[in-house]
Amino acid sequence: MSGKYILDKHDVVECDDLMTWAKWYGTADRGVALDQKGDVEVSTIFLGIDHQFGDGPPLLFETMVFGSEHDQYTDRYSTWEEAEAGHKQMCEKVFN
Repeated sequence: MSGKYILDKHDVVECDDLMTWAKWYGTADRGVALDQKGDVEVSTIFLGIDHQFGDGPPLLFETMVFGSEHDQYTDRYSTWEEAEAGHKQMCEKVFN
């Protein structure tokens, strides 16, 4: 496993070729969701690199909070669908 991935629409595809991955990464829209209220932002993106540092499925998506008492809080996910659901849950936590 290379640890590098690209998106085909919302599907994750492993990419063994560094140059192919780098070209895709440099031009891709990796955003999943972005919500902002006042000076607080919740952002969910596709990372393109596996952030699983142990056993388990690759962690390829990340939700992060910027601002508020939840500043820098982060969750990671394996699929686009998990990332969308996690983003929604984070927004409910942060904004309500």
